Amino acid sequence: MPHLGPLEVVIILLIVVLLFGVGRIGRIGGELGRGIKEFRKAVQEESTDKPADKSAQKTETKDESKTAA
Repeated sequence: MPHLGPLEVVIILLIVVLLFGVGRIGRIGGELGRGIKEFRKAVQEESTDKPADKSAQKTETKDESKTAA
């Protein structure tokens, strides 16, 4: 894949600004940032919940074996 030089990047940014406008690009950037923040928060919550779920499953399995006997 060819590398983009500074001139190519400037041309691409100008085309994007012409197509979408400065205000809309700002909103898109804010929404994208908010989405990334929520995604990271969900991933962190998921990783902290997994160990607790595993210990809860072990406890349930022990309780089930006691009631089955």
